[in-house]
Amino acid sequence: MSRAMCNPTMVSRSVLGSQTSSKSVTETMSGSHEFVIKGYSLTKGMGIGKYIVSETFIVGGFQWAIYFFPDGRDPKDNAAYVSVFVALHSKSTNVRALFNLTLLDLCKKGEHKVHSHFSHSLTIGPYTLINHGSMWGYTRFFKRRHLEMSNFLKDDCLKINCTIAVLVSSIDSSQLNTIQVPESDIGEHFGMLLEDEESFDVTFSVGGERFHAHKLVLAARSTMFETQFFNAMKKDDQEIVVIDMEPKVFKALLHFVYRDTLLEDEELFMLDSSFFPSLSESFIAKLLAAGEKYGLPRLMLMCESILCKDISVDSVAYIFALADRYCATHLKSICQKFSAENFDAVMHSDGFEYLKKNWPLLQSELLKTGVGCEKEFS
Repeated sequence: MSRAMCNPTMVSRSVLGSQTSSKSVTETMSGSHEFVIKGYSLTKGMGIGKYIVSETFIVGGFQWAIYFFPDGRDPKDNAAYVSVFVALHSKSTNVRALFNLTLLDLCKKGEHKVHSHFSHSLTIGPYTLINHGSMWGYTRFFKRRHLEMSNFLKDDCLKINCTIAVLVSSIDSSQLNTIQVPESDIGEHFGMLLEDEESFDVTFSVGGERFHAHKLVLAARSTMFETQFFNAMKKDDQEIVVIDMEPKVFKALLHFVYRDTLLEDEELFMLDSSFFPSLSESFIAKLLAAGEKYGLPRLMLMCESILCKDISVDSVAYIFALADRYCATHLKSICQKFSAENFDAVMHSDGFEYLKKNWPLLQSELLKTGVGCEKEFS
């Protein structure tokens, strides 16, 4: 008899494998875009199938645009209806989404005209846009005769809001037990350090106000501070006088250095259209200048992002000059792009005349952007 047969402990048994799981998760990534159509009456008669298109916007990682057909899209309707569609502008295929097109009540009575795909999602499912240029919308969005007598048209203006929910599917194969890790709060801790009145080792005097800080923190964030503290400044010099900056701007600068965010004060960052000729005196412009002076590119980008939202025909020349002055390359590039797209209107703006009188080289640069060569404007 073999040794294996004589050993009573050797028995046959099955081994239970480890348990795994997975699940399919389908979610939506939503976003909205408001398309304002000014001068509606001037669009009538442009022809059936002719359209006005919005700027492209991004939802769910895809580019979209709203198409408005003043004389309708279908010749069979004989221009009796306006048509509204939303189109996929990305070079993608089989994008599934839900849509909502709303004609806003401009008399603010809340009686909006809503065409929604969301309310029918269970019965007809999401809509699939096959490729670039595919559209979803309504050929008979609104009878034109009724539209022109409604509260949706005011001062020859229409507003269309488009909401898109793009479907995203994924397989979640994570373990059954997970631990949620919160967002980093290092900014809050460094912010508390800024408020500490005992541990500071340097003081700034700015416009009669004193600000306490920490050399190592400032040096870690800014090469200019590093040079100032450890290469140029005397060891016993604990107070620095800043003469080219306002206290509120320096306070915002320190807030960014410690917290990596901007001050939560919307009024400080607001721009009035009458203020454009003296844009360099605004708070956001001075903070941009501070970011450039102290070598803080992220702070500059934050300021550029805010200024970018105020670009218009009236403001673009002033913002362009400011961007050039403080080497705000991203903002300057967007100003050039906007000017090229709205060249005739920008050339007749007060801001363009401002460039001509004060910054002729910048005016020439803007001209080259718009027409491809420098020409004199009169």
